[in-house]
Amino acid sequence: MLTRRSFIKVSALATGSLAIPGVPAFARPATGTGYFALHPFIEENPDAVFIIRTNVDSKTNALAMKEAGAGFVNAVFVPSEEGVGAIPVTNRLVLKPNLTCRNNYQAYPGTEAEKIVHSMGIVSDANFFDGLISSFKDLGVPGSSMYMRERSCSSQWSLAGFTSLASRHGVSLKPLDTEASKLPASDLQWIDIPDGVWYRKIAYLWPVNSPDSFLINVAKFKSHTVGGLTLTAKNLQGTNAMPYVQHCRQIDNNILYPKSHMSPTGVADVKANYTRHLSEGIPRWERPGDGKTWSCGLHQETWVTRCLDNHLASKVGLHVIEGVYGRDGDGFAFGPHSLPGATSTTFAQDFMTNYIIFGKNAFHVDAIGHWLGGHEPGNVGLFHVAKERGLAKHFNPDNIAVYEWIPESGIVLKNPGQFTRYEIVTDYLGLEGESLYHLLNQEFDYSIKDPVQNYQWSAGLNFNTDSRYDTHTSVLKRPGVISVALHNSQISFELYVAENQAVRLEVLDLSGRIVGVPSNGNMLQGKNVVFWDSSRVSNGVYLYRFIAGGIAQSGKFNLMR
Repeated sequence: MLTRRSFIKVSALATGSLAIPGVPAFARPATGTGYFALHPFIEENPDAVFIIRTNVDSKTNALAMKEAGAGFVNAVFVPSEEGVGAIPVTNRLVLKPNLTCRNNYQAYPGTEAEKIVHSMGIVSDANFFDGLISSFKDLGVPGSSMYMRERSCSSQWSLAGFTSLASRHGVSLKPLDTEASKLPASDLQWIDIPDGVWYRKIAYLWPVNSPDSFLINVAKFKSHTVGGLTLTAKNLQGTNAMPYVQHCRQIDNNILYPKSHMSPTGVADVKANYTRHLSEGIPRWERPGDGKTWSCGLHQETWVTRCLDNHLASKVGLHVIEGVYGRDGDGFAFGPHSLPGATSTTFAQDFMTNYIIFGKNAFHVDAIGHWLGGHEPGNVGLFHVAKERGLAKHFNPDNIAVYEWIPESGIVLKNPGQFTRYEIVTDYLGLEGESLYHLLNQEFDYSIKDPVQNYQWSAGLNFNTDSRYDTHTSVLKRPGVISVALHNSQISFELYVAENQAVRLEVLDLSGRIVGVPSNGNMLQGKNVVFWDSSRVSNGVYLYRFIAGGIAQSGKFNLMR
């Protein structure tokens, strides 16, 4: 049996993709309910991390990538009725891809098309997003209610396939590279951060953080000079308007936003925190420097501070790492590999990892992402400071509940060591004697910073046996009326109740007047049948209203004796 410390080295990293059959499609017909919701098991476990394994053979397999995206949405989002946690399909659904600049991709050998294929992992996969969008449409969300937002490199969106993708689906994707001071007010959402260490106010790209929006933050599974792997915590940076997006800017060099939008003691506080964290032993913070280069501890402290302020201000529904394929090196063009036709061995490379990693807590998701990428999270300063500021409960993988999500059968609690790890080497804060591109895989003693605790995590769910879920779709059976039937003058209402609770069922005429109350008391979880004598009312159309646990459902039935 694998332990968490087991490290499985994958030989395919140096040679290309793994030969695995294509992922099956997970088609869902349009529901027409008017609402969708995040799967309740995720809502019930906001500090857990979930992993779906995909089976895509090649990053250029467009159909398989699309089906992986569609399958993810079909598994994780469910049709819903009006009530707590339900999101109207007319609300704004914001998808945040990673559309960073495709830096230096022209350095790759070959034709323009070959250069584009070599550099695909620098940015999000358009086919995966095609699947996401298509499946949300199946849930009833119109393209006009969807937005993709990214501050960076709009001139390269067409190169990545996102311009045509947005046009085909009617999704809003607009260049917003201009400084916030030059953008229309309608393109911005201003958020105050009274508790920020660096920022006091950030301009976001509307409708990010607007009251009626649901944001899904979808990062790539790749390395980066800043942060080791640039996963969901860093990906959220691209929702900030220019120049607030410049989290990586030097600590006290040419800050372009108004001074009133940053803490008056921000520079001093970052330097003081850096000194304190250095003395407390945050690994690799000892890399010397004046904060003007990425490869020093002070610069990393500066980036971490801005990153955490951003998360403090943001309202995110779900954080996702699209890890169907990963990328190593500096996260852009350069890394430790050679390629046919190249005269140097300085290239980054994509390889099939076949994971989708997700959850509601960005720092727990990213800690497990680092672990799966071959890194010990305790060696990354971001997690230390996130825990210190209360944005993460843990960064020790042994303290984070990790579930494998198997769409066909259920959600199973797993030990992280039961998943294959990959060597996604990075040029983050190298130590003496390390190669430029390396793993942060030194043993880390969590006993003081995040000691192992005994938790009673949920054992998971079996979609085929749990009475709360439809055995065919793995979708939560929403509490409410399942069917209405007439038996002479007796009308039977078949109800589904999610848990033992009080249920009220009312019958109303078309004017809204209550003409009967078939149920007003406690019911057991599961299916229940109640009867109502309709002999005192005339034939015609009537309404019913089901109320239980903050959920209300209504519908019509035709009474014809």
